[in-house]
Amino acid sequence: MSASRHDPGRWVIAIAGLLSLATAMGIGRFAFTPLLPMMLSDGVIDLPAASWLASANYFGYLVGALFCTFQPWIWKRLSFLPQVAGPTWVRSGLVATTLLTLGMALHVPAAWPVLRFAAGVASALVFVYTSGWCLAQLARRNAPMMGGVIYAGPGAGIALSGLFASGMVALQWRAAAGWLIFGGLAALLTACVWRTFREQDGQGASHAAAPAAALRVEAPAGRKQMLWLALAYGLAGFGYIITATFLPVIAREAMPGSVWIDFFWPIFGLGVITGALLATRIPATGDWRHLLAACYFVQALGIAASVFSPNLAGFAIGSLLLGIPFTAITFFAMQEVRRLRPLAAASTMGLLTAVYGIGQIAGPPMVALLLRHSRSVGEGFTLSLEIAAASLLAGALMYLWMVSAYPVAHRAGRAGSPGV
Repeated sequence: MSASRHDPGRWVIAIAGLLSLATAMGIGRFAFTPLLPMMLSDGVIDLPAASWLASANYFGYLVGALFCTFQPWIWKRLSFLPQVAGPTWVRSGLVATTLLTLGMALHVPAAWPVLRFAAGVASALVFVYTSGWCLAQLARRNAPMMGGVIYAGPGAGIALSGLFASGMVALQWRAAAGWLIFGGLAALLTACVWRTFREQDGQGASHAAAPAAALRVEAPAGRKQMLWLALAYGLAGFGYIITATFLPVIAREAMPGSVWIDFFWPIFGLGVITGALLATRIPATGDWRHLLAACYFVQALGIAASVFSPNLAGFAIGSLLLGIPFTAITFFAMQEVRRLRPLAAASTMGLLTAVYGIGQIAGPPMVALLLRHSRSVGEGFTLSLEIAAASLLAGALMYLWMVSAYPVAHRAGRAGSPGV
């Protein structure tokens, strides 16, 4: 059977990437957010424990990202290990996400931190290798901006999990039933993309690189420039995570008894989908860092809306504004990585994801600390959100500074770059 018959088209690749990230990110990572109020209501967890449980997941995400960063170095020094292609890592991560999500339905609280940690590792592997493989495949098919479709995946998973959770709350189901349903959904989505994510054309490495002669990009960026990029990207992880983790809880505290509370999380997910799709319409000839700065400002504005208008309109607008730039930030940052480090994109994506993970890890413990030392839960959450907004504004200013300090040398070469 000829290889061409197995070569997926651009839309198949984009949709497979979307579903892959919907599973690993929308379910594996963020299903915890809409299920957290149910777990609190069931009495199986309290807010401080929830903060640490969230941090266990984010720490796992960091560990998985670091593995992706150092994976080429590990395989180079441990040459006896078999070469594993990106699609194989994706498949493995999706299977792990399914099993770990189902495992959360078991009433074994002592095991939950381990399960959430492992789910974080799996989600990082799926994110990095789905991003690297799909963006490269789309670029080879002269469709690099379709990568934005891929990053609609987390939003789709968030919106779907939020709507499911709203229905379960209305039916007064327990959180364990929610974990079972989300585990089954993860299994279904994994089956849908299984045939697309497979080694092609004799791939044996975990990340494929296009021949250097085929790339129309700048010389690889220096370490200092990459450090600034990673730090700015990490501030996005810290800036959004507080709202993304505690949004339903914050809304319940501010609007007790409201029938709209459970819809703010799906609104966030719909915003994520909208922003990712809008990103596909933006020409690839400008400077990604201008777009990143704009996204940070929009997210900070969304958080401010929740702080200064803790009502139905404020939370709805805030959820939407926080969601629209969410994965657009990731898309623009990953494209910037491909511009700056075209021949080492997978490991560099892992580095940025790791720094992003550090930002995420710092968020929930800070909330737990502020809640412990605040006069009320509302005061603690308000201060947490103000700090988050300030960090996003700082990240935006860093990108604007980088535009001046490290100008783009070859703007025209990016749109047609064949990728990693």
